[in-house]
Amino acid sequence: MITSDWTDDQPIYRQLRDKVVNAIIDGDLKEGEPLPSVRAIAVDLQINPITASKAYQELVAEDLVEKRRGLGMFIIEGARGKVLSNERRRFLEEDWPRILERIDSLGIDPQDLLATSAEKTGGRNE
Repeated sequence: MITSDWTDDQPIYRQLRDKVVNAIIDGDLKEGEPLPSVRAIAVDLQINPITASKAYQELVAEDLVEKRRGLGMFIIEGARGKVLSNERRRFLEEDWPRILERIDSLGIDPQDLLATSAEKTGGRNE
């Protein structure tokens, strides 16, 4: 589910936060389920517990995870919908404009993109 394939483009705590968010989106972590403890995730991923704690605190601040005293951290009900909404908005506001610029700079015809996508997905995007 959560692997330790880190990159150098952003801090590890941020990458861990993103991995948890992706696990929520993919359904690997379900609403109401506990997250692995800070200590367990730190050992499993060979990171500093403070790094894991910082990632978890970001998830708490985003109202995706709640801390239950003596029990640990749990995925909040409605977290998946909230994450999907936020990620869709971020994609449309941040990623999509860059993609459109690249499409334009390469001179790619949008119809060619749709045709290629239809071939690769078996026509699911029509």
